[in-house]
Amino acid sequence: MLYGLAEVLGRALSARGYKLVTAESCTGGGLAQAITAVPGSSEWFERGFVVYSNASKCEVLGVQAETLARFGAVSTETAAEMAEGALQASHAEVSIAITGIAGPAGGDADKPVGSVYLAFAGGSAPPAAREFHFEGDREAVRRQAIVAALEGLIERLGTGA
Repeated sequence: MLYGLAEVLGRALSARGYKLVTAESCTGGGLAQAITAVPGSSEWFERGFVVYSNASKCEVLGVQAETLARFGAVSTETAAEMAEGALQASHAEVSIAITGIAGPAGGDADKPVGSVYLAFAGGSAPPAAREFHFEGDREAVRRQAIVAALEGLIERLGTGA
């Protein structure tokens, strides 16, 4: 499933002459791995950032410390800053950022385990962020986040990004 989605994404990016950059936290590079499993992905995948700690989000992608303090690392606001920062720190035209709580610990009443935020930036569409609540263990949450990211990018490119 991941491979097939990554192939479709690659065709959509190639058709527009776009390169993609990823910024991942809770998926730990899993999205970049799924993308680079496709032969020829170097034509449309520019680079990926794994920014697990808050410090790395700030240092590598320029996420504002105030954003982290006010909204937390797991939020639409942080995901959006990660996506914008990834574009600025790369030579890509489109970005995706993922941050969330994969579990088994770390959740609370407001943001339970399985809470994941994706943000998209670049292309011709305005930046966008989405909130998800996935079920299952750590591996299941991470896999669902990767699928949602691939599907979201495909959808975004299909609607003019």
